[in-house]
Amino acid sequence: MLLSASTPEGILIGIDRDPDALKIARETLKNYGERVKLVRGNFSDMKRICQAEQISKVDGILMDLGMSSNQLELGGRGFSFRSPEEPLDMRMDKSAPFTAAEVLNTFPETEIRDILFQLGEERWAAAIAREIVKTRRTNPFRQVKDLVYAVKRAIPAKARHGRRHMATKTFQALRIFVNGELDALREGLDAGLALLAPRGRLAVISFHSLEDRIVKQTFRQAEREPEVFGGRNFHILTRRPIQPSKNEMDRNPRGRSAKLRVIERRDA
Repeated sequence: MLLSASTPEGILIGIDRDPDALKIARETLKNYGERVKLVRGNFSDMKRICQAEQISKVDGILMDLGMSSNQLELGGRGFSFRSPEEPLDMRMDKSAPFTAAEVLNTFPETEIRDILFQLGEERWAAAIAREIVKTRRTNPFRQVKDLVYAVKRAIPAKARHGRRHMATKTFQALRIFVNGELDALREGLDAGLALLAPRGRLAVISFHSLEDRIVKQTFRQAEREPEVFGGRNFHILTRRPIQPSKNEMDRNPRGRSAKLRVIERRDA
């Protein structure tokens, strides 16, 4: 849609850490030829990537922070607790320094607890971390089901049944940590704001409160403290995040937690 709207001269640069995602995008967008440039990398690298393409300013940036359905269902990397036999990898990019299994099998209990509490906002973080360390002494973590069973043993029976799966927050926390997602988000926002041309817009879709909080705080600072961002003036276009309608959630239940925030550069 972006390519169609920017016909005939608009250029789209697509960035993803996952080579499988780039392969799908390359096939989907093949008819647009040289107007599409696909790069394996992180959106925190977008400034360097644009410089390599001799592009100094852009008219729009969309950062989609969510996992794709392909990664959840077909990735074979243990992102979802609904794939019990998959290995506990969780790396979006295989060059990342360690897997989720390595974190669970080698990190100190206090560090695992902090990861679960800070990145997953998991109420039972201490109990789960304690159970992980106890379990790994005799049965190292290898597959998704190993972690799901440990979570189940750690939390009270009354907390195991709710709208969300009992292991949701634990899996979220480990994925964020393994992939350094929050640091990449902060770096990506700074790079994106620096790249925007006048009247250019930066749009970010987040899927959980930690991400949304970082986006909201960064946008507010950009609007209120232009000196921090090179003297450029920004205006927030979404005082409240845009969220999916009921019809959209019915069509795509995985998007129910999505929040879209948009900021625009206003100076000439």
